[in-house]
Amino acid sequence: MPTFEQVYTPVADSLVLSTLVAAIPIVVLFVLLAGFRVAAQWASLASLALALIIAVAVYGMPVGLALNSTLAGIAFGLFPIVWIVINAIFIYNVIVDSGYFNTVRDSLASLSNDRRVQVVLIAFVLGALLEATAGFGTPVAITAAIMAGLGFEAMYAAALALLANTAPVAFGGFGIPIITGASVAQLDTLELSQMVGRQTPLLALIIPGFLVVVMAGWRRMLEVWPVVVVSGVSFAGAQFLVSNLLGPELADLLASIVAVVAVVALLAVWRPREEWHFSNEPAAAERESYERPPLGATLLAWSPFIIIVVIFLLSQVEPIKSTIRGIEAAINFPAAEVNEQGKVAVGWPGLDGQVTRQPPAVDAAAPYPAKYQTDWLSAAGTLILIADIISLAVLRVGPGRALRIYGQTLNQLKWAILTIAAILGLAFLFNYSGMTYTLGLAFAATGILFPFFASFIGWLGVALTGSDTSSNALFANLQKTTANQLGLSPVLAVGANSSGGVLGKMISPQNLAVGTSSTGLQGKEGDLFRLVLPWSIGLTVVMAIIVTLQAYVLPWMVPGG
Repeated sequence: MPTFEQVYTPVADSLVLSTLVAAIPIVVLFVLLAGFRVAAQWASLASLALALIIAVAVYGMPVGLALNSTLAGIAFGLFPIVWIVINAIFIYNVIVDSGYFNTVRDSLASLSNDRRVQVVLIAFVLGALLEATAGFGTPVAITAAIMAGLGFEAMYAAALALLANTAPVAFGGFGIPIITGASVAQLDTLELSQMVGRQTPLLALIIPGFLVVVMAGWRRMLEVWPVVVVSGVSFAGAQFLVSNLLGPELADLLASIVAVVAVVALLAVWRPREEWHFSNEPAAAERESYERPPLGATLLAWSPFIIIVVIFLLSQVEPIKSTIRGIEAAINFPAAEVNEQGKVAVGWPGLDGQVTRQPPAVDAAAPYPAKYQTDWLSAAGTLILIADIISLAVLRVGPGRALRIYGQTLNQLKWAILTIAAILGLAFLFNYSGMTYTLGLAFAATGILFPFFASFIGWLGVALTGSDTSSNALFANLQKTTANQLGLSPVLAVGANSSGGVLGKMISPQNLAVGTSSTGLQGKEGDLFRLVLPWSIGLTVVMAIIVTLQAYVLPWMVPGG
């Protein structure tokens, strides 16, 4: 029998007062991050502590259940989320440590000396590849540093890197934001992937051109329209197809590789009529040039990305897929079962079915399930690790060196791991205590305008946490609850949270700091913020309009709609 029945207006039976109390941990998180510049891990832990107090003292949740729901969230944060992050960044670090990243960089930078072409190749295409494999500020740090090194004015190098780091963010490193949002909101992962795959590709179509317009103006952008169109269409088309047919894990990686191939093929037969450079650059004879690496060296440097794609694709082929599932089922918890998404899962002890959700959050009172995925072999992080091991052999990186780099990766990510665990613990506690539903009922008051505001909720979450994954962890169930109250598609609302969130990343304090530190502009975060803020708000309005049209005018674009 359930031991806790959720109450959504615990403060004087008032939705307004209850909403104000439920919002305290989130407000504190944002104030600590943006106002007092407290490190994300400490701000997350402080907010989690406040949420525990409110869940027990105000919402009446038993202490054991409050702690257990938090523990379930932390466990999900560690597996599969952190498991993906560690193994993805590990292979990126191997590529850097072994010197192959210079070949990846040179293979792109040597294709053209025109700054307009370079900004598309480096900020957009290479940035997307880095977002797909590393994320967490890496795309901005690397692409901004490369552009500054090539001769881009430092402030513009940082700003352009931030602007480009948008369309790929919704799928992030191997689909982590989508996997997180679907799990927290208990939605089908493929359906959420399809929804976001019908939103962010529309953004990807305009970002390459937007980058060139910001840097050189509209007329100069028209002079390089072939590379703008080819990069945008190839990336957007691949992202749409992969996210809708295969799922979120490979959406960005395959899209960025397709974009690289498409742009390289274009540049083999087309060049701008005349090169464009910044007015303050040295004469052509004095500029640094990058020689194109030999084909063999280029293929070797890119091989880890290719191997990852091959491993993921093979894992979806029968009978390999069924064999993997069979092994997981045989070596798993006794109570494990295959859930509706085809994943092996087990009920979380002491939490599964121990909380009752009440109307109006749901149609009828019913136990709140708590399932923990134990698909240890087919998990994205495990597939990446298998690809990593093969890549080590291809790159001739020995076991000792690999273990050293893996240890460095763990040390590099220690605070990120703590932050992810705390944020997921906070998200699960919000959901099982009922605080999420209180906030959802409050947002339902926006009525017909909610689809528009849904994108801005995600935008705010990423702007202040710096992570689409964290924003989805915090707000996915809030978006779902509000959508259910208004008779809208929860998949559309949660998708809007992820798609709108990507446009808040360029103004997040963490990303601004990464942008300035990688270009030698420490202390200029305020200047960079003022430069990119109008772009951030303007593009979020565009995404909000897209979501609103999908809700009321184009419902056929919504999976299951």
